[in-house]
Amino acid sequence: MSSAQTPTAADLDTLSLQLGRPVRDVVAISARCVCGNPLVAATAPRLSNGIPFPTTFYLTHPVVTAAVSRIEADGEMNRMNDRLAADPELAAAHRRAHEAYLAARAEIGARAGTGPVPEIDGISAGGMPERVKCLHVLVGHALAAGPGSNPLGDETLQLIAPWWTAERCSCAGAWDIAAEVPSRDLSRHVRRQNQGYSVLNRDSEPGRDGA
Repeated sequence: MSSAQTPTAADLDTLSLQLGRPVRDVVAISARCVCGNPLVAATAPRLSNGIPFPTTFYLTHPVVTAAVSRIEADGEMNRMNDRLAADPELAAAHRRAHEAYLAARAEIGARAGTGPVPEIDGISAGGMPERVKCLHVLVGHALAAGPGSNPLGDETLQLIAPWWTAERCSCAGAWDIAAEVPSRDLSRHVRRQNQGYSVLNRDSEPGRDGA
């Protein structure tokens, strides 16, 4: 994470266009397309509205997120969970990815100045350390931290190769670069702001409604 880049104003605008909503509390750009556009945004563990946010590495690029969604729809998470239950070595690697995720979140939190976030203490994302519940999270971590950091994220990157690889740019037409940058945030985190909040359910897919 030490090599992650502080986002520029242009990065933030691009992220908002990629997501279709205003981006918020981005601390760093953790992975970029070969052309320089953001792929993964590192988000503070506590949002500026006070809500804890466990999805540190948020996958933003529409082509990558769509490709990962295809793999999820094909049932790959169930197959990975079966393998985790049967393969102690894979399960141990998955737990190490969980521990690395927590360590990276602590570093991002320190950069953001958020301080401790006890609501998500020990909770990573994506179903780690025991299951797989969101491949977007695992891919975001794999892209941010590099090969070997999240083995199942690495596997998913191989599976999406027919639609996206890190070696080629897939940005053309992926979002409307001429569109007005979104200014109104309708995500569920904002909707819940005045309703009280408890930490995101670990069984949900936090990464798709955050950053």
